[in-house]
Amino acid sequence: MLPNTQTDKVPGSYQYGFHDDVKPVYSIPPGLSARVVQEISHIKNEPSWMLDRRLKALEAFGKRPVPVWGANLLDIDFQSICYYLKPSERQVASWDKVPIKIKQTFDKLGIPQAEQKFLSGVGAQYDSEAIYHNLKEEWKKQGVIFMDMDSGLREHPEIVKQYFGTVVPLNDNKFAALNTATWSGGSFVYVPKGVQVTVPLQAYFRLNAQNMG
Repeated sequence: MLPNTQTDKVPGSYQYGFHDDVKPVYSIPPGLSARVVQEISHIKNEPSWMLDRRLKALEAFGKRPVPVWGANLLDIDFQSICYYLKPSERQVASWDKVPIKIKQTFDKLGIPQAEQKFLSGVGAQYDSEAIYHNLKEEWKKQGVIFMDMDSGLREHPEIVKQYFGTVVPLNDNKFAALNTATWSGGSFVYVPKGVQVTVPLQAYFRLNAQNMG
């Protein structure tokens, strides 16, 4: 199978393609190595089994070829990418406490209005970290859990360990391995058996910095 040499381009201007002047509070220099993976895990104070899984995934990434079943990605320089960038000191559960520049970005995307009108819970991630998560009290009382992945790993390690990477295994392809090695943020959702969440939970992800992934 020959590599696809064409990449689809989005016609016209992209409504949400704007860039914000938000300075991160911390970032790891560009490059991909075991040391970078270890630093990400150390920053998050992860259990040893998660670090082991990250390092195993990094090894798999180095062995797997770039997939050729989609757009041509052969020219990606993985050593020029920053794999961790922290936009703010802490996550908050009140929209009013989100840093003003970041809040303005998500205001443009309509998140506060969406949450107020029809969502059970909202998560918002900016670059590498979740900056806001909130779940309505009625669902908390029924045992529903909706939080960022770091909190999920810290508070519910047994659930994360059981299910993490079971839908898309780290050996599935090169980019699955890369994601497992360098993942940061994301949402943790747990719905107890017999409970039906009848209104959507929604997560928003915003990549603002260049050469960051």
